[in-house]
Amino acid sequence: MTVSGGRKGSSRGGEDRERLRRQVGALFGLMSNLYGPDKLVLKAGKLEALEGMRSSVLEEQILALQKLVFEDPTIQQLPQADQLPQLIQEIEDEIADLIARRTLEDRIEKKVAERMQQRHEEYVKELRMQVLKETAGPENAQTLKKYATLEKLERKRLTRSVIEILRPARLEEIVGQERAVRSLLARIAAPFPQHVILYGPPGVGKTSAARLVLDAARKLPQSPFAEDAPFVEVDGATLRWDPREITNPLLGSVHDPIYQGARRDLAEGGVPEPKLGLVTEAHGGILFIDEIGEMDLHLQAKLLKVLEEKRVTFDSSYYDPADPNVPRYIRKLFEEGAPADFLLVAATTRSPEDINPAIRSRCAEVFFDPLSPADIVRIVHDAGKKLDVTLEDGLAELIADYTVEGRKAIGLLADAYSLALLGRSRRGRPVLRRADVLEVVRSGRLVPYIVQKAHPGLEVGRVYGMAVSGYLGSVLEVEAVVFPARRPGRGSLRFNDTAGSMARDSVFNALSAVRRLTGQDLANWDVHVNVVGGGRVDGPSAGAAVLLAVVSALEGRPARQDVAVTGEISLQGKVRAVGGLVEKLYGARQAGMRQAVVPADNLKDIPGGFGGLEVIGTSTAEELVRLVLDDSGARARPEGPTPARRRHGLGPRGDRPVPA
Repeated sequence: MTVSGGRKGSSRGGEDRERLRRQVGALFGLMSNLYGPDKLVLKAGKLEALEGMRSSVLEEQILALQKLVFEDPTIQQLPQADQLPQLIQEIEDEIADLIARRTLEDRIEKKVAERMQQRHEEYVKELRMQVLKETAGPENAQTLKKYATLEKLERKRLTRSVIEILRPARLEEIVGQERAVRSLLARIAAPFPQHVILYGPPGVGKTSAARLVLDAARKLPQSPFAEDAPFVEVDGATLRWDPREITNPLLGSVHDPIYQGARRDLAEGGVPEPKLGLVTEAHGGILFIDEIGEMDLHLQAKLLKVLEEKRVTFDSSYYDPADPNVPRYIRKLFEEGAPADFLLVAATTRSPEDINPAIRSRCAEVFFDPLSPADIVRIVHDAGKKLDVTLEDGLAELIADYTVEGRKAIGLLADAYSLALLGRSRRGRPVLRRADVLEVVRSGRLVPYIVQKAHPGLEVGRVYGMAVSGYLGSVLEVEAVVFPARRPGRGSLRFNDTAGSMARDSVFNALSAVRRLTGQDLANWDVHVNVVGGGRVDGPSAGAAVLLAVVSALEGRPARQDVAVTGEISLQGKVRAVGGLVEKLYGARQAGMRQAVVPADNLKDIPGGFGGLEVIGTSTAEELVRLVLDDSGARARPEGPTPARRRHGLGPRGDRPVPA
C-alpha cells in the first residue's frame, strides 16, 4: 500500500512539473514575440540568462525567465519546487504588463505619426496659401466689396453735432473765464511748463480751454511745444485697467504670445508684444484727462510714477533677452521702456479736497468760475451768429434762467432752432422766438435754475442766506415767525428736520445771540424757523440768516430783500469766517442781489470780478442787524454799545475791497 501510494504521488508530481515546463515554454515564446528572437538572445546575454534558457532543468529555466522579465541579473538563487507555481504567476503578470505597455506605446506612436502627417499637410497648405497671397495680394472680390461699402458709408453724414459747430475756435470765444484762461496759458506756454488741474462746474469751457491753449502755446517762441505736439484726450471715468496688467490703455500693456494674441509672427516664436499707451501717444504734448477725480486710485498711483520718471516700463515672463528672434524695437521697450514726457492737464468737477493729494502736489491749480446770467446771454448770442439765426428779444435771457452751463445753453438753443424749422418756410434767415424755447423747456420738464431773485422791497421775518454746493452757489430763503407762548416760560423752537446737525447747532447759537441783542427771553415765545424748499443746510454759515430772520420777526423790523448774508454766529455774537465764499458770491450775483454781507475775516479771500455786487464785511451781530434790518417802525431797539461799521465795496472794474 505504501509503495503504491508513493508511486501515485510521484506520478502526479511529474505531471505538475510537465505542466509548469509547458507554461515556461509558452512564456519564452511570448518574450520572443515581444522582443524578437535575435533581440531576446542579446538581452539574455546581457542579463546572464542565456545558459538558463538553454538548460533542460526547469528551475534554471524559471531563473533565466525571471532575469529576462524583471531585467535583473542579480537574481542568482534557484527557486524551490514549492515556489515554482507562485513565481510563474508573478512572471505571467509582469509579461502581461509588458504586453499592455507595448500595445499602448504602439497606439501612441500611431497617433503621433498621424498627427505629424496632418501637420505636414497643413504646413504644405499654408505654404501654398502664402504663395498665392504673394502672387495675388490680400484682396479678393469679397474684401473689395466690403471696403467699397465702408467707403460709401463714410461719405454719408446727416449733420455735425451742435457742440462740434459751436465749440470755441479761439481763446477769446471762451466766455466768462478770462482770468482762468490767462492763468492756464501762463503755466503751459512757459519755458518750464507745469502740470495743471482745472477745477470748476461742468459746461464752463475747461476742455476747450485746454485744447486751445496748446494751439496758442505752439505759436509762442518760449514754448517748449513743437508745431506737431499732440493733444490726447481721455475721460478718466471710463478708463479701465486690469490689475494683472493684461490691459492698460493709459500706460500700456504686454500681450503675451499664448493667451492675448500677440502678432502672429511673434506668437509663433513665443515673443511677447508690448502695446503702447496714451501716455506715450501724448509724448511731447498734452495728455488731457477729464474727470480725473473719477479715475481709479491705483491707476492714479501708477500715473504718478510715470510723471516722475517720464518713461513707461514693461515686463513679461515670456521675454527672453537671449532669444535671437526678438525684434530690436521689442528688445528696446523691455530694456529701456517707452518715452512718456508729456504735460498733464486734468479737469474735475470735484472739490480739491477730493483729489489725490500726491497728484495735487505735482500740479498747479486753476479754478474756472461759474457762469453768470450775463455770460450765458453772451454765449447764446455768439451761438446764434454761428447758426446764422435771428434771436427774439429776451430769448437769451430766458435761456439764462434755466441753466448756468454753457453746454446746456447751446443745447437749448439748438433744440429751439430745430423746433423753429418745423412747419416754417426756410426762406431767409430763421427767427428763433421765446415760444420755441418755452416749448423746449416744457417738453424737457426743466425748472428755472434761479428760483429766488432779489427785489428792492422790505419784508418782516424773511432773509436771504447764501449756500454752496460743489462749485455752484445759490441763495436760500430763510423765514421766521414768532408767537407768544401759551404759557410763559414754556415756549418752543421748530426748525427743518431735514437740515443738518451743524445747521441746527447754528440755530441755537443764533438764538442765544438774539436774546443778547433784543433782551427778550425766547422761552416766552414760540419760534419757528424755516428754510423755504426744505433744502439741506448742513453747515454753520446759516447762523447769520437765522439771526436776522428771528430778530426781524421778534421786533417787527423788515429786512432788505436785495441783500444776501452768510456767516457763523458765535455765542458771544461774533460773525465768524465761513468757507465757499467765492461760490456763494457768484450765487448772490446770479440772484440779482445788490449787496452781500460776509464775515470781515473772509474779505481777504475775495477776488475781483463780481460786477455790480457790493460786498460788505462785518464782525458782530449788532453790526449785521443794522446793515440788513430797517429801523423804521421797529417795536424795540437792542441796547448796548454801537460797534464801528466796517463796510467794503468792489470798484467798477472788480478791484480788491477797500474801505468806503
